[in-house]
This record gives sequence, structure tokens and C-alpha cells, in this order.
Amino acid sequence: GHGVVPSTECSVGEVLDMGYIMAGDTVTAPLKIENTSNLTLPFSIQLESLSPTWDRDRQKIPSFLTSSLQRTEIVGTQNYNGFSVFSVSPTEGKIEAGMSQDFVVTFSPDHESLYYSDHLKVLLFGKQTAHEIHLKGAARDHPMFVEGGVPLDVPVESLAVTAEEGGPKEAMRSLLLVLEYVEGSAESARAEITVGAIQSPLLAAKKAVEFSLDSGPELQRAGFELAGPRGALERGELQRIGVSWVPPADLQTSNPPLVSALLTVKGDITESYRVLLMARIVSAA
Repeated sequence: GHGVVPSTECSVGEVLDMGYIMAGDTVTAPLKIENTSNLTLPFSIQLESLSPTWDRDRQKIPSFLTSSLQRTEIVGTQNYNGFSVFSVSPTEGKIEAGMSQDFVVTFSPDHESLYYSDHLKVLLFGKQTAHEIHLKGAARDHPMFVEGGVPLDVPVESLAVTAEEGGPKEAMRSLLLVLEYVEGSAESARAEITVGAIQSPLLAAKKAVEFSLDSGPELQRAGFELAGPRGALERGELQRIGVSWVPPADLQTSNPPLVSALLTVKGDITESYRVLLMARIVSAA
């Protein structure tokens, strides 16, 4: 007889990011798997959130408490309504030799969270793992988002729905940008913040998102410069705020600068972000 090795190619890499959408909205993304071998391959799709052992695995200590290197849980935030955040169709079938199979990945969050995630496995013959893809996405109650820097919050959340007295209060969020200047380099240290306006059929197209990053004299004295600190966005647009740093002549290396700036984003509501700028000098490798 002849031993044949099944082989497939996937149109998506290790991560499929569904991006930011409005809570209650639904988006889809295509996924294609090609059978590059000369035999028919029976396949099945598994989601980690639907694993029979997932509830038992949730009893373990969260990874953000045990390891500073792993930021995101394999299975992150789940819907309040009990339905899967991510779904894939079809879930099983056969791919003939030399043919391909198209899949549709659906992202349907029912509340605001930045940490929706799941883990998708493509199995051949019911047991051989052909591909593993990390699914991730974020949902917001408002048509704008800000990302960048080092996260300062916890990457998991409770599924308990809490109500505050007097209505919900919008807490100021914080972003940390770390700029590392290579000693003796002619290039400045750089970092950036991304501000985006979400495209959704749930929103009126005429409403724009405006943003501004307040740059006071303290930033300039510390050696920071901003590029594109203010602007306006239409639905579906992104804009980056660049931050650069060159050590000033009177810098005390034992006391690197740490200054803050206020980022204001206006959409259907006004949100404020405290942006912490931390700079340091590193030696060349």
C-alpha cells in the first residue's frame, strides 16, 4: 500500500481579528481551506468555547495572575444571552482532492467588551488538527474607540450584570505609551495611538467623531512631540496620533520623564482618556 499525508492550506493565519463593532451588531468574515492532497478529507470545526471541558477549565487561576507574558485568555468574554459570540458555518463535511471549502465566521456580541475571543480548530478525520486560529473581536456601545500602548486593565470580565445607583458612570480610562530611545541614535523614539469611528448600519452616517490630545508645555519641556493630535473621522475611518521623544539636554537619566496628557473623543457622548507618556533611554544592542 501507499501512505498518503493529508495536506491543506488556510486563507487565514494564526489570528482572525473581527475588529470593533457596535454591541448588538453582527459581522462576518470569509475563511477558505484548500485540499492540496490527492485524497478526500473529511473535516470538522471545533470552538473552544463549546468544549465540554471548558467549564471545568474556567475554574483555574486566570493567566493574567500567573503570567505577565500572556495577555489574552484563549476563551475570553462571552455573551450574556448564552449564545456563542463566534460561530462558524459549515461545521463538518468533506473536501475533495484539489478542491476547497468556503467557511463563514460570524461575530455577534451582545454587550460592550474589548476582550471577546475564542479558539477555532479544524480537524481532519475527527482527530488530526490541521489548523488552529485565534478568533478575537471587540464591541462598543458608542461609535468610537481608542487603542494603543500598554493595556492597564484586566483582560477578563465578570458575566454578572451590575447596576449602579443613579445610572452608569463613565470612568476615565488610561493608556500607557512607553517610548524607548536608543542611546546615541539619530532617530527619535516613537509610539502611536489609534482613534477609530465604527461603521455600522445601526448608526446614522452623518454623525462624525472628533478627537483632540491636549499637548501642554510640560510635554514639550520633557522632549515629547505630537503628530496629528486632533482631527475628525467619518464612519469606518482610522487616524493615528504619533508621539516622538528625543531626550532633552538637561535630562536626568536616573529619573526618566513620566507625563500625562488628556485625550478627548466626541461621538454620541464625550469620552476622556488619560494618556501616560513614559520615556527611557536604552543602550544599543
